[in-house]
Amino acid sequence: MLRLYNTLSKTVEVFKPLNPPQVKIYFCGPTVYDHMHVGHARAYVSADVLKRYLMFKGYDVLFVQNITDIDDKIIKKANDEGVSWDTIVSRYIEDYYDMLNKLNIKVHIHPRVTTHINEIISFIEELISKGYAYVAPSGSVYFNVDNYPYYGELSGKLDRSEWGQEEEFLSEKRKPYDFALWKSAKPGEPYWESPWGKGRPGWHIECSVMSSKYLGAQIDIHGGGQDLIFPHHENEKVQSEAKFGTRPWVNYWFHVGYLTIRKEKMSKSLGNVVFFKDIVKGIRPEVLRLWILSAHYRTPLEFSEEGLDIANKMYSRLVSAVNTLKRLLLEVEPINYLTDEDIKILRNISLLREHFHNAMDDDLNTPKAVSVVYELTTMVFRDLEPKPNYASVLKAFTLMKEFNEVLGILDQHIYSGPTDELINKLIDLLVKVRQRHRELKDYETSDWIRNELMKLGVKLMDFKDKSRWVIEL
Repeated sequence: MLRLYNTLSKTVEVFKPLNPPQVKIYFCGPTVYDHMHVGHARAYVSADVLKRYLMFKGYDVLFVQNITDIDDKIIKKANDEGVSWDTIVSRYIEDYYDMLNKLNIKVHIHPRVTTHINEIISFIEELISKGYAYVAPSGSVYFNVDNYPYYGELSGKLDRSEWGQEEEFLSEKRKPYDFALWKSAKPGEPYWESPWGKGRPGWHIECSVMSSKYLGAQIDIHGGGQDLIFPHHENEKVQSEAKFGTRPWVNYWFHVGYLTIRKEKMSKSLGNVVFFKDIVKGIRPEVLRLWILSAHYRTPLEFSEEGLDIANKMYSRLVSAVNTLKRLLLEVEPINYLTDEDIKILRNISLLREHFHNAMDDDLNTPKAVSVVYELTTMVFRDLEPKPNYASVLKAFTLMKEFNEVLGILDQHIYSGPTDELINKLIDLLVKVRQRHRELKDYETSDWIRNELMKLGVKLMDFKDKSRWVIEL
């Protein structure tokens, strides 16, 4: 039974969907004013694994991740570059999509703020009519925090002195902690017409509107980085509960820990970001994904070249194991008798499946789950490769596919087409030619074939009666 940490209750809880088997998830996406960085990658990979594991367990998941395409930062970037705000948006949305594609992340719906302005205005009108919001003389609209008694519940900030936000608008707000639902337009800024004049949405209202449009008045899981707990998610929570009259609006709040560099949070404001586009010039995106999963999603993860190097080596070993299993499935004949040792290996493979699920059920403990995958890899080389039997090889390969359904790091190696089969046959032929030269004691030619194959990433292993090969990246 899956257990998840809930930021609202501050405890690990058994996951119970609102309307099983359906599970509705909303995860806060990027504000597209700059390139995506590794911190974004960590958050979105963590959310993707949550979605994948729920789907693997048989839930009907609908996953929504928004794009904030109008914001102060976007406007500032456009002004600094002397271009239109939508030019900035178009540029960095493509960067965002490219990152998701390379990291093997699939999102069902990607709503954008600027295509939901009418829904945002309607949402704000209802908050005003219920007495939870007021219109300032400027035409901006603010949420009246004092009128909602549960503010601070999510973040644990119960002291009103900690609630201050948007201090540049103190003069027109009733209280320092009231927050903007609608911002009146400044000269030269993009705007939309509204009942309160020209303006644009506040940040927090956007997610409440887009999530409720596609997922309804209650959501199973809402997530984002830990830096969004206050004020963003706190504000989302209260305005949504006020509007819908539903508590809790979100059953489980899912927050991903910080990515740090030199022990400081990676952020653009600190100028210590590592952009995704730069990091994937040196490593494969699958390696970055594996490295992200080497830490629990709630704990800080320190960026380091050493950590990526270790992940790269482990990834190469995983690929070698998959390729070995695929080759053995073609080579080994099905049999009608298993030895006691064969049966023991089959049972141990089944035990690994149990350990993997136990780890994932324990608040998505991916470090432990990944270690189980490494154990399976060890079994492949220690137990199956030297003395394969069809039943164990097939079970190990099936289990590797299961693991990959959740972790999403081996797609291109597990799922092969006709071209891959032809390559395998050609490598087999070269290995046989080399074996023939060895039998003729033409060691110079056989060594040359071995070395040339090594240059292509094909490693040969010589046994008493034959040679085997595996692809190493």
